[in-house]
Amino acid sequence: MEKSKVYFTNMRTKFNESLPMKLQRLIKKAGIGDIDFEKKYAAIKIHFGEPGNLAFLRPNYSRAVADVVKSLGGRPFLTDCNTLYVGGRKNALDHIDAAYQNGFTPYATGCHVIIADGLKGTDEALVPVEDGTYVKEAKIGQAIMDADIFISLNHFKGHEATGFGGALKNIGMGCGSRAGKMEMHSAGKPFVHTEKCVGCGMCKKMCAHDAITIEQKKASIDQNKCAGCGRCIGVCPHDAVKPSSDESNDILNCKMAEYSAAVLRGRPHFHISLVIDVSPYCDCHAENDAAIVPDIGMFASFDPIALDVACADAVNAQEPLRGSRLDESAHIHHDHFTDIHPSTNWKSCIEHAEKLGLGSHEYELIEI
Repeated sequence: MEKSKVYFTNMRTKFNESLPMKLQRLIKKAGIGDIDFEKKYAAIKIHFGEPGNLAFLRPNYSRAVADVVKSLGGRPFLTDCNTLYVGGRKNALDHIDAAYQNGFTPYATGCHVIIADGLKGTDEALVPVEDGTYVKEAKIGQAIMDADIFISLNHFKGHEATGFGGALKNIGMGCGSRAGKMEMHSAGKPFVHTEKCVGCGMCKKMCAHDAITIEQKKASIDQNKCAGCGRCIGVCPHDAVKPSSDESNDILNCKMAEYSAAVLRGRPHFHISLVIDVSPYCDCHAENDAAIVPDIGMFASFDPIALDVACADAVNAQEPLRGSRLDESAHIHHDHFTDIHPSTNWKSCIEHAEKLGLGSHEYELIEI
């Protein structure tokens, strides 16, 4: 079987070429022009960064990608789905505010921002995953599934539950609606934090299974009737309905791979990862810790698995930055991501995604 091609360029520049220009040259060399973009909608999936975090990708990079798509006749838009947890991106209004605060305006990026799962995170497409072990019907943000072409633009960094966040995490977890994120994180069903509940009844109105009752101005969920759809999480105005968040990290990774399959199958897709500001935690935090390794470069591929493995290999080949969390960790696992998050196993996602036919862990690195 032929190895997947992963294209790479470092972060060095010359007087006649900026980093955004170098990114454009990279993705053109990697073959993005082989996709027919003419008059087609292209979703560029990116993480806009939780307010307070400064490790997220600069909007200049998204502008570089959007401009290439437009030059090829496509109609790009930047997109992400709402978060499951309480924060600055849990509904579309706050999410767009966060994106704009972090520089992702139409004026800076050259394209619009669309929050794919709608105002409350309940606008979702139900996508069959017939060969899924854990997920049979993924809940994906509707605007992402409406797009003709899918592009992932990833900030490669560590993650406390999945080991690292790269292409597959940006796709699988990132494209899940709020209910989809609950399904990946939880082995059980949602429950009510009664101290936050005011008995407004919004969750009861949304429930299609008559699983929610209101007594003494407090909601409760009948676990026997609950289907686990998670829509009550999205509609609660007081964040009183919570997921269990009790799934094992390995199963979380496998579910993430199955959600990635739901997003990618049946249409052209292309993937870009920037291995810079490699923080130990996700950009979902309202802060970011110091980078664990030096900036490495930019990678691009049609294969999200090969891309993730190439990025992980590049990080693992680096010496830890002095004073970073990695520098302070016990180096006993021969893997930087396991050293900083010993309870994680990023390879479980790679292996499961490969079984689903999303790509190959074997790659040829082509430097430009």
